[in-house]
Amino acid sequence: MNGEYLRVTPAELNRALKDPEWVLDLVEEIWDAQEESEPAPDEARHFTTHKTWDLLGFLLRRSAFPVDIVYGEELFAADDWGYGPPRYLTSDRVRLAADTLLQTTYDQLVQGVDLSELDEAEIYPRIWDSPTSLEWARDLFTPLTEFFQGAASADHAMLIWLD
Repeated sequence: MNGEYLRVTPAELNRALKDPEWVLDLVEEIWDAQEESEPAPDEARHFTTHKTWDLLGFLLRRSAFPVDIVYGEELFAADDWGYGPPRYLTSDRVRLAADTLLQTTYDQLVQGVDLSELDEAEIYPRIWDSPTSLEWARDLFTPLTEFFQGAASADHAMLIWLD
């Protein structure tokens, strides 16, 4: 299971809400284009947190993060895109998330976390048997922050799903 993000313009979001099938073609186009160019996170249209999505979600919920950047907030389509339907964040919510991420460090998120909490919460992928387990998502936190910063500066909304 991977956490997936796609930046979309307000016009693309409006079109996607009216025609969810259209956006699947857009996703493929963007994935194909990024495979060749490998843009920096703040310039990318697509980003993945790979399997760290559940740990990041746990840490963000624990810190009372104001936006659900792991699952999204608004239902986008009823179709299953892998592990449930996709959701989205409006450009205002993306901006709030970007601003809050910029003020948040990974060290703040993991401070005081007991590995048994992760095990009890059944956080995917259940690798919480080593003190270094929390370091697993650190390398994706900064690029995720940069991705949200790029989206916010372009006034983009965001589609979010698990596949």
